[in-house]
Amino acid sequence: MNTLRTAMLLAAMTALFMGVGYLIGGSGGMVIALLIAAGTNLFSYWNADKMVLSMNRAVEVDEKNAPEYYAIVQALAKQAGLPMPKTYLIDNPQPNAFATGRNPENAAVAASAGLLERLSHEEVAAVMAHELAHVQHRDTLTMTIVATLAGAISMLGNFAFFLGGSRENNNPFGFVGVLVAMLVAPFAAMIVQMAVSRTREYEADRRGAEICGNPLWLASALNKIARGAEQIPNEDAERNPAMAHLFIINPLHGERMDNLFSTHPSTENRIAALQEMARSMGGPAPASRRQASPPPIQPEEAPSGPWGKPAQPAPPAEPPQPRPNPWGRNPTGPRNAGRRGPWS
Repeated sequence: MNTLRTAMLLAAMTALFMGVGYLIGGSGGMVIALLIAAGTNLFSYWNADKMVLSMNRAVEVDEKNAPEYYAIVQALAKQAGLPMPKTYLIDNPQPNAFATGRNPENAAVAASAGLLERLSHEEVAAVMAHELAHVQHRDTLTMTIVATLAGAISMLGNFAFFLGGSRENNNPFGFVGVLVAMLVAPFAAMIVQMAVSRTREYEADRRGAEICGNPLWLASALNKIARGAEQIPNEDAERNPAMAHLFIINPLHGERMDNLFSTHPSTENRIAALQEMARSMGGPAPASRRQASPPPIQPEEAPSGPWGKPAQPAPPAEPPQPRPNPWGRNPTGPRNAGRRGPWS
């Protein structure tokens, strides 16, 4: 079923690309757009994951330079019955994560520095379980290719003035066609992105909660990530907005509503679904159904995760103080001596 949906989506993206080409350059522009779309699809299948990781300045890590983070992903992959994906860290203060790759055998997961610094061990595990759910559902190929094609369509619309509209070409709409392509192409690409990601996010939330074993861990993580995304800009994502649907929470500012142009469902709706899932599993329920986000997960409420780290009791006297790095060590190994960054 996923293969059929992917094929239909790629066909729709190619048709959209050809339509923009026709508006710009008539029949000749449509043929050129078809050739470009075919080349983009082929390139995306083999290289889109590398391009997305490069755009986000992701660095591959292993058990030597990021032992705890790597161990979480390794244990969760085993729990889900998946091959161990390549594991990346992104030098970005905004808490977020994404998965990419053409299939489970060639998958990669990436988490930002902000995610490791702001979330607890259990919450990080829940986020990575969500990303592994995308890998297991084979969403990563579709989402990565759509990011590439959507970016190409948006760029084609932005450069419409320079690509056509003169009397010498075969464009039957003239300047009007070029103007329509400029205005419509980016929004059309955004609508396709929305169709890809919104339903798949709910499915990945559900499966991710099953993999990590506690839906409230993921609910709490989503709440923290959403608040962090509102406060901390992601400059790499802002420069490449076509990648926004890859992340677990929309990294762009101004995308809080569950509306037509949002690439993600509203965080409140996702949290509510996870809270309902926790109640159906017999887990601790939130104090109030009207509560927008779950209460902080206390260690005594959270069972041991599949990575084998039992929950630690909270200090009885004073509330725990936030730590800049929950791992208690540099998760990526030594850095340059004269530079202090979010990993330090």
